[in-house]
Amino acid sequence: MSRGRSDGSQKKRLVASICVVATFLGFLYVYGGSIFGSQNSGSSTLEYGRSLKRLGSSYLGAEDDTDGKQDESSSSFRQGDGEDNIVPKSFPVCDDRHSELIPCLDRHLIYQMRMKLDLSVMEHYERHCPPAERRYNCLIPPPSGYKVPIKWPQSRDEVWKANIPHTHLAHEKSDQNWMVVKGEKIVFPGGGTHFHYGADKYIASIANMLNFSNNNLNNEGRLRTVLDVGCGVASFGAYLLSSDIIAMSLAPNDVHQNQIQFALERGIPAYLGVLGTKRLPYPSRSFEFAHCSRCRIDWLQRDGLLLLELDRLLRPGGYFAYSSPEAYAQDEEDLRIWKEMSDLVGRMCWKVAAKRNQTVVWQKPPTNDCYMEREPGTRPPLCQSDDDPDAVWGVNMKACITPYSDHDNRAKGSGLAPWPARLTSPPPRLADFGYSNDMFEKDTELWQRRVEKYWDLLSPKITSNTLRNIMDMKANMGSFAAALRDKKVWVMNVVPQDGPNTLKLIYDRGLIGTTHDWCEAFSTYPRTYDLLHAWTVFSDIENKGCSKEDLLIEMDRMLRPTGFAIIRDKQSVIDFIKNHLSALHWEAIDSSSNSVQDGDEVVLIIQKKMWLTSESFRDTE
Repeated sequence: MSRGRSDGSQKKRLVASICVVATFLGFLYVYGGSIFGSQNSGSSTLEYGRSLKRLGSSYLGAEDDTDGKQDESSSSFRQGDGEDNIVPKSFPVCDDRHSELIPCLDRHLIYQMRMKLDLSVMEHYERHCPPAERRYNCLIPPPSGYKVPIKWPQSRDEVWKANIPHTHLAHEKSDQNWMVVKGEKIVFPGGGTHFHYGADKYIASIANMLNFSNNNLNNEGRLRTVLDVGCGVASFGAYLLSSDIIAMSLAPNDVHQNQIQFALERGIPAYLGVLGTKRLPYPSRSFEFAHCSRCRIDWLQRDGLLLLELDRLLRPGGYFAYSSPEAYAQDEEDLRIWKEMSDLVGRMCWKVAAKRNQTVVWQKPPTNDCYMEREPGTRPPLCQSDDDPDAVWGVNMKACITPYSDHDNRAKGSGLAPWPARLTSPPPRLADFGYSNDMFEKDTELWQRRVEKYWDLLSPKITSNTLRNIMDMKANMGSFAAALRDKKVWVMNVVPQDGPNTLKLIYDRGLIGTTHDWCEAFSTYPRTYDLLHAWTVFSDIENKGCSKEDLLIEMDRMLRPTGFAIIRDKQSVIDFIKNHLSALHWEAIDSSSNSVQDGDEVVLIIQKKMWLTSESFRDTE
């Protein structure tokens, strides 16, 4: 009998153990599915919402969604006759360690998928987007203690440390005045690797080298758009703004992590990118000036490929300012590099415009004359006539020189009006699209009226300094951004990669932007834009068969807490977004019927609420 009782108790213990293991495995399955992967569909997203809420994760923030009833009903969903009618009560929240996730620039993904990339040419810093089954279809949480960002122009000089809790650059670059930690803030004195005493003095010295009037680099409005390669925390671009010059500050997410995040938190135009194997996402002849201050780029590699990419981007007569030891040091290695680099740019027909102290400024020729006078067989060669210098999305760089169009060659330059007149002057490249001056002027007037209406609707929620970083997700000719000329904002104009390549018109207007495919995540950190403008973007990706839910989650990732989105689209899209507002913790803010009719298009304006995960909320207490 005693032996039988012992066997029975062992069996009970065995059954209990199996139940515990089964429960644990079920936990892993549910939790792992909700956090570490998802399918590219609305239904799978809903499953993750159910999973997360069953685990007890909750949103805590300034406002509740449903008077305290969210948790009770979070695993219930209303279903209709199609995917668009499946309305989630919640989206899952990503793990706190993903608070700075950039899906297409995620090094963990590269390691996990064992991608065979050439590290020597920076291929691992280029875009590599996750397949559908590896996407994080969840909301990115803010870091512990996150605060609404400091407003411009004060933000140029200081940000909240809690918003970007990374101070290693302050220690690593302490002798160069990049940034300094002071209590709850990180302060930016305006220094850089080659301008310890301030970017403003450095900029004035370059203008002086070029004999520009009043030591102003804008050269009486003729110099407007700048590309700053390896920009650090973008203090060079920050101090150009007071001269009516706008810089695209560019850096990869490399060993100096968070450079671009700091730049955008400060309210400075910036983009995550690298001179690797692909063309930068800007059309030819976009910039009057390029800059590299100790940017750690080997310009001689691959037959000068990277320098030729700068050449593609520079306008006729454009400048390249290079501050680096090779320009002044006298040791054997630096002298060798200087000699080879001088030989290369000479064959590219660049000439030294000025050289002083640590900096040399080269100038690109204004016409094709020099190219035609080179000896036959001179390298680098001219690009083939069938090469499109404006094709950039996923296009490999080419080790060749892009000659000017007949128009630019005859004009001995780009033919652009000085800034700010060029903002509203019909760009010379309008003819490339068959657009007339009248079409351009009507588009400018249309968006001026629309933006005025937007501001009327936003006025109860914003003051003059509420907004700083703005993105136009489908910019067309840039008229939305042009209408914001008198606001204290800057606009990242995005042109879809499969539509008309109007980005060159945007740069000709003295604005900046990039090309993108909205079926993928954008190359920016979370929480970097105050306002997103989406004009028929949802309809476009729907026609391509891409997920509207994915785009909503991506917009949420880019938006700062308390930021806004303006969606202009057909009625069915607006209805779809309204059904997802609660799950996203967005709130419709226009005062009438939550939408404004404008022809066949409907306008919806939302505001993203401030929310924290339970874990980060505890950390702030």
